[in-house]
Amino acid sequence: MNNIDIKAFFDHATFTVTYIVSDKETKECAIIDSVRDFDSASGRTSTQSADALIEYIQANQLATKWILESHAHADHLSAAPYLKQKLGGKTAIGAHIKQVQSTFKGVFNLEEEFNVDGEQFDQLLNDGDVIKIGETEINVIHTPGHTPACLSYKVGEAVFVGDTLFMPDFGTARADFPGGDAKTLFQSIHKILSLPDDTKIFVGHDYKAPGRDVYAWESTVAQQKNNIHLRNDTTEEQFFELRSARDATLDMPNLILPSVQVNIRAGEMPPKEDNGVSYLKLPLDSL
Repeated sequence: MNNIDIKAFFDHATFTVTYIVSDKETKECAIIDSVRDFDSASGRTSTQSADALIEYIQANQLATKWILESHAHADHLSAAPYLKQKLGGKTAIGAHIKQVQSTFKGVFNLEEEFNVDGEQFDQLLNDGDVIKIGETEINVIHTPGHTPACLSYKVGEAVFVGDTLFMPDFGTARADFPGGDAKTLFQSIHKILSLPDDTKIFVGHDYKAPGRDVYAWESTVAQQKNNIHLRNDTTEEQFFELRSARDATLDMPNLILPSVQVNIRAGEMPPKEDNGVSYLKLPLDSL
């Protein structure tokens, strides 16, 4: 990773890790999985987390080329529109966001004008696509299972896996959201684990596994082969049973309802109503 710098920002409110990956020679950068702060009690948003990214980028004289999403997050709001306004760059997400948009347009009974073709993002990415920061390639890997649109981004000897994997002592992503599938997740994980053992893996969240006192977000392929959900040559069927049993015990993320409504819009708020205010919906007894 001699040609890139990686800077991680940990958001304690949502346990999210945002990354700035920059090409050392050209100083072009990509932002992966940004956070817009949201207080659910008041319905107010703020930009403290995003402003920390802006401060770092400006202090290091970086040029923002990409604002990337690993998927439509269910646990935090994206700051992509704010960052694009302040820094420039293009927003991008997996092309299968169309499926996610179609599902949740129905769940939230969104306005007829909301299009489910991914037009809200500047670019939709497919497996095998290559984008660049300077001369550094960002290789796109479709890793569905947590959601249909999940992507991992491989940059040199590093891969940013979003929610597909957590730290080896914590496990793997849940697969019980609409469009999720544990067997598909297993296949995606093994796509990542087929990379060289010394490939560095950067995860999208950390919650501190039992017995670990500090947050962490960096491991390797070799270490992930001993992930607590993948040990002892776990088969696809064994993983499906383990993942399904665990998912059945999990509560929904605190911010799932506001997050999904905003993130399928590329981080934009719903259209303002005739009083000049945007509203998020709270479906009752439907999920």
